[in-house]
Order: sequence, then structure tokens, then C-alpha cells
Amino acid sequence: MPNGDALNILDDLIARARRAGADAADAVLFEGTSIAHAQRLGKTEKLERSESYDLGLRILVGKCQAMVSSNDRSAAAIGELVDRALAMAKTVPEDPYCGIADPDQIAREWPSLETCDPDEPSAAALIARAREAEEAALAVAGVTNSEGAEASWSQAIVALAASNGFAGTYADSSHGVSAAVLAGTGTGMERDYDYSSAVFAADLRDPAEIGRSAGERAVRRLGARKVATGQVPIIFDPRVSRSLLGHLIGAISGPGIARGTSFLKDKLGQRIFPQNVTIIDDPHRRRGLRSKPFDGEGIGNRRRAIVENGVLTTWLLDLRSARQLGLQTTGHASRGTSSPPSPSPTNFWLEPGEATAAALLGGVERGFYVNELMGMGVSGTTGDYSRGAAGFWIENGVLSFPVSEVTIAGNLKEMFQHLTAANDLEFKSGVDAPTVRIDGMTLAGS
Repeated sequence: MPNGDALNILDDLIARARRAGADAADAVLFEGTSIAHAQRLGKTEKLERSESYDLGLRILVGKCQAMVSSNDRSAAAIGELVDRALAMAKTVPEDPYCGIADPDQIAREWPSLETCDPDEPSAAALIARAREAEEAALAVAGVTNSEGAEASWSQAIVALAASNGFAGTYADSSHGVSAAVLAGTGTGMERDYDYSSAVFAADLRDPAEIGRSAGERAVRRLGARKVATGQVPIIFDPRVSRSLLGHLIGAISGPGIARGTSFLKDKLGQRIFPQNVTIIDDPHRRRGLRSKPFDGEGIGNRRRAIVENGVLTTWLLDLRSARQLGLQTTGHASRGTSSPPSPSPTNFWLEPGEATAAALLGGVERGFYVNELMGMGVSGTTGDYSRGAAGFWIENGVLSFPVSEVTIAGNLKEMFQHLTAANDLEFKSGVDAPTVRIDGMTLAGS
């Protein structure tokens, strides 16, 4: 669907809502196409194409709001959508903080961000990517089986309009390649994987490189054992260090701050990381996996240092949570078609430090290098942290043997204060961090 057609549908929907008695309304439309191929041991397990269309309407009557969604774009269905939303809005309890943006808050212009690759790959191209990845993984000595390889592509149109005068649309796309294999035999088998995601196909890693990496990672895990309990430095591989940012995101989200349920609720404007740590959120990163020109409420967004020189500078806010806190939205609203907006990050990363990953490792006499985390034993209220982990034991700055069936524990407030970042940042998932070292954590083993 052309972008203009999407906005015409939303404009008509909002006009109908206003004529029916809504005080305000906004609407969002998502139209997407995706292709995915999966194979295992050279045999096709999946080759599918899907197309989706979803339309959401939010109606406000005073301080009452309701949202309804549909995948039927017929005139009759749109009329029913308005009637249902209006009836619901007249019966739900009041929410003193709900509401769309004022006209002077909405974005009037926005940048072009290269969020969409215009070229749709053929099924043959996806099959070739998956085949290259799996064949390279199986060629690694010690690999004994495959869980499969997959290649995918998706593209979507996002359109948003509101009765305050906002109307905007953009398109995004994503390419992906992954492989997962097994090494060893019997009870000594180990599994690992690797992947690459990118907005443009040209930015994907080579599928053969992904496969080799998956195979080599699996083989390195063979012969894993436990280690003794103690307090040691922990080094987080970039695959898992990004999870620390995930815990930060949850702790600075506006609704949690408004409820008082975050362990960082009193830390705005205070140093929560070492002075050399900066964390960025940038919705305008070109070809970024989570880039978008405006937020889910039509508010202009921009690059922000969420943490600057160790100091927490802002919460992540949408309009509702900003009103609760007596603040201004930070342009972080995100939304679907069946629920109200809520804040979420865009391209979010920990800026690289000065030391190499090898230097961080070399400075550890005895410690633990983590490349897999399991379980979700993390409290957003207290910051208490306890997760199952696997990786490698560090002896005199060298990875000496694989380790599994252990737990690492600490408190996120203290972990953040003792964090050191390496200089090996790569943008892979939209929430990204380099290799990270944290001193003083507890390793619970045998």
C-alpha cells in the first residue's frame, strides 16, 4: 500500500470518530510482508511468505479512552470499529493522565533515516544464505549435528495520524541470517549459535562466517565443568552484556518510576555508573535496527545521552507517564494497534571504552567469562540479580576451560558502579554493548 493511501485510511477513520462524538482520536496502521526459509541438514523445513495488515483506533471521550483493532479495511468494518471504540470509551473508568499530544507538541518535519531496503530478496537468495551458513557450521571439526539455519526478510509500512493534526508514515525492513549447531556426543553434547541482523542486505555479515562462528562456539564449549564458589571479576561477552542495558531500560521506564517500583526511582541526576560511562539512545541512527523518525504519539524524537559521564540524565517517557511525573515526554512512545502507547527505547547502546577486550581479560588473574545467561532472577524493584550462566574460566588472563551450571549474583546498583567497558562495540540487535567487566560479583558453583 502506498504511504499516502495508508494516511487517507487513517484520516477517514479519525473523521468518522469525531463525527460520532469522540473528543479526540488517533489511529495507527501496520502493513507488512515477510519471507523466511529454514533448513536442517540440507533439507528444507520452512519456506513461507506472509502478509499482514492491522489497523488500530484509539478514541477519547473526556478522560476516558478505548482502543480497538481490526485487519478488515472494508467500509463496513471501519464503521463498526468506530462504534465499538466509542461504546467502550463511554463505559471505562476515567484516566486523568491519558490523552493525545497538544498541536504544539507534534512533529512537523523529520529526517530520512534509511530505514528500508527497497529490494525484496528472492526465495532463492534466502535459501542460499541459509545453506551457506549451515554448510560452514557443519564443516567445523567437532560439530556433530545441526539445529538448522534460517534466513529471513521483512518489510513494513507504519502510518500514524491523530485529530491534533499529526500525520506521518515511514517504512522499515530487516534481513536476518542465523545458524545453530551441536558439538560432541551423548551427555557431553553442547549447543551454540550465531546470527546477523541488518536493515539492508548489504550490511549483513557473510553467512559462511556466521556458520563457522556458530560451529567454533559450540566446539569450544565441550568438556564444560563447574568451578568453586567465590567472589571474582566477571567479564560479559557482548552477546550477554546487552542484557545489562535491558535491566537499565526497565528501571528507567516512566510507568515504573511513576509507580515507585524501580530500584533507580530516586537516582535521576545522580551518578549510577563510573564517570567514563555514557549510554546513548538514538532514534535517528541511519540504518539502525530500531530507528524511527517520530515516536508512537507523533512527537519528535532525537538522540539523547541517557547516561552521561556516569550520571542518569532522564527517564524514558511517553505522554501519559510524563504527565504522571509532571515532566515533558522524551519522545519514547511506542505502540501497537490494540493497546495504548507506552515508552520504549530505540537504538540503545553503551559507548565503547578505551581498553581492548583482550586487555580487560588480561587484567583478570582468576575470574569468569560469561557468554550465556539463563533464567530471569532479576528484581526490578530492588536490583537484586541472580542468573544461571555458562562460559569460560579465566586463569592469568587466559580462557582456560569451559564452565557450565553456575550462577552469578550481585545487585545491579553495585554492578553498574563497578562496570568497565571495552572498545569492541558492534551494532547487532538494537540494544548493544561491548565486552564488559564487573568486579566483585558472586559466582556460585560447586
